[in-house]
Amino acid sequence: MRILVAEDEQQLAKVLKTAMTASGYQVDVVNDGQAAVDSAKQNAYDVIILDIMMPVKSGLEALAEIRAAGNRTYVMMLTAMGEEDDRVNGLDAGADDYLTKPFSLKELLARLRSRQRRDDDYENGILEFGDLTLDGNDQSLQSHNSISLTNKENRLLQYFILNAGKELSVNELLSHGWDEEEQADQEDLWINICYLRQKLQAIQSKVMITGEKEGPFMIAR
Repeated sequence: MRILVAEDEQQLAKVLKTAMTASGYQVDVVNDGQAAVDSAKQNAYDVIILDIMMPVKSGLEALAEIRAAGNRTYVMMLTAMGEEDDRVNGLDAGADDYLTKPFSLKELLARLRSRQRRDDDYENGILEFGDLTLDGNDQSLQSHNSISLTNKENRLLQYFILNAGKELSVNELLSHGWDEEEQADQEDLWINICYLRQKLQAIQSKVMITGEKEGPFMIAR
């Protein structure tokens, strides 16, 4: 998983990055709310961790802007003990979870592992982008007509739509399109990208997947 940590206490941010990196996660750290908004616009994250009290923009302000942009990334808020109103406001604003400072690193890592196990939850439901409607329940894609998708095509296209406007690397797409135990490489990804492009053309959609074989790739309308 790729994680964004927005925390202005630099020592705590360093500890969090060290612990999460040691657990195998890719971690980016920023120190204010505006930087969190900017990074979330440019990069695809699986989890965003926002401290509420930050300079430039608070965590709540950053969260509101991130959600207003249509970003559905799982967001965890960090709050000081006793800030009940902030926790309620954060959840109301679109946060998915929160941790109260001081917190246990073991608990944080356990929550991240739990989130990782549920990463395939987004495979169910309907996503819309441009002239496309993607139904994850039956793995069908519709525009001027409809077509069925394979499981891999479905997962890849969902990840593209959820991160529309962002350049996605080969490694990012492989990690979200295939399970860890599956052996997949750039060639496997390219084959599935080519099939997706053919199916977009078959249903006469204006949506395109841009990029060459070595990546990065991006969905555009």
